[in-house]
Amino acid sequence: MAEDNGTPVRLEGKYAAMLVCWLLGNGCLFSWNSMLTIEDYYVYLFPNYHPSRVLTLIYQPFALGTLAILAYNEAKINTRRRNLFGYSLFFISTFIVLVLDLATSGKGGLGTFIGICVISGAFGVADAHVQGGMVGDLSFMLPEFLQSFLAGLAASGALTSSLRLITKAAFDSSKDGLRKGAILFFTVSILFELLCVLLYAFVFPKLPIVKYYRAKAASEGSKTVASDLAAGGVYKQEGSETKNGHDPQHVEQLNNKELLLQNIDYAIDLFLIYALTLSIFPGFLSEDTGSHSLGSWYALVLIAIYNVWDLIGRYIPLFKCLKLESRKGLMLVILLRFLLVPAFYFAAKYGDQGWMIMLTSFLGLSNGHLTVCVLTSAPKGYKGPEQNALGNLLVMFLLGGIFAGVTLDWLWLIGKGW
Repeated sequence: MAEDNGTPVRLEGKYAAMLVCWLLGNGCLFSWNSMLTIEDYYVYLFPNYHPSRVLTLIYQPFALGTLAILAYNEAKINTRRRNLFGYSLFFISTFIVLVLDLATSGKGGLGTFIGICVISGAFGVADAHVQGGMVGDLSFMLPEFLQSFLAGLAASGALTSSLRLITKAAFDSSKDGLRKGAILFFTVSILFELLCVLLYAFVFPKLPIVKYYRAKAASEGSKTVASDLAAGGVYKQEGSETKNGHDPQHVEQLNNKELLLQNIDYAIDLFLIYALTLSIFPGFLSEDTGSHSLGSWYALVLIAIYNVWDLIGRYIPLFKCLKLESRKGLMLVILLRFLLVPAFYFAAKYGDQGWMIMLTSFLGLSNGHLTVCVLTSAPKGYKGPEQNALGNLLVMFLLGGIFAGVTLDWLWLIGKGW
């Protein structure tokens, strides 16, 4: 049931949908964050291969290349199959990581490292399917759903960092202790990815408010939601052929190029946000922060602090007075954020750990806040299929920024004799 303005009178399932979106956001990055968070185990196994940088550098081209193909063909792709394939690939790849470690008895070597690198690439392919698919899907629903999904992405980092601190305290820092922590991580990841497959397949499509927005998108010409509507028990939009006096199959829509040109500033915003963030996190924080009183805990604490503040930043836009929506204002703040590069350089060289913790907190807070502001502001005013396409395009630029960031991250190694 809907009012004349198209807003549902009763938002049945709104909070359940927000919770499911949060969990699905978690699942989108939980496996990858687990691999990033146990970097100290991989550094121990592969001391000569720079795993904290190499694994990220392998992951990103696969994610970006796959998403570019998916975004180009977005209007023809079955969103349900796309997202289920992504979550299933996360589940299978995480399971293989665990099997590989058990099969090699935790031994290092080039062969094992190549195996881990292949799985890293698989994570990239899965991320492109899920992150682009979910952001596109949620872009034509309530902004709170997209905000919850994005908060879930950050929460996966905060949860894995917290779990890593617990396992480090529980197990010693020997190879055996690190391995026990890694096995625990991937066991939890496997169970969590299986939960996400089940949630997306059987719970999310049956929520009334989700069915309402998908049916609305179908009436506006979207061809990507048919399978999800069928999974929710909606097989045909009665009278949809005559809604607004036209056939939904022939609704005039902007193509990808037109959408991108109208939103190029938002696309550049996301590229710059993540290019900066990933040029510092996690590589610089893992390897280039010097020696301090926290010892081997220092890098883990910094990464945990970043993840927690990134999560907090993603909830700030829920307060309307704190949400930055001005397009020029967003661009200005994002450009000013590049002052963090010299700030981190001098803090690492001359400052104590207090300065580094403060800068890391601001890096995370600004990353989370600006991401949500851009991704929830951009889709406003478009039809459902256009919002879906725009969501995919923006995530492609986000991943492009990440790829640029992890490449620029290697510049910190200049002068270190590597």
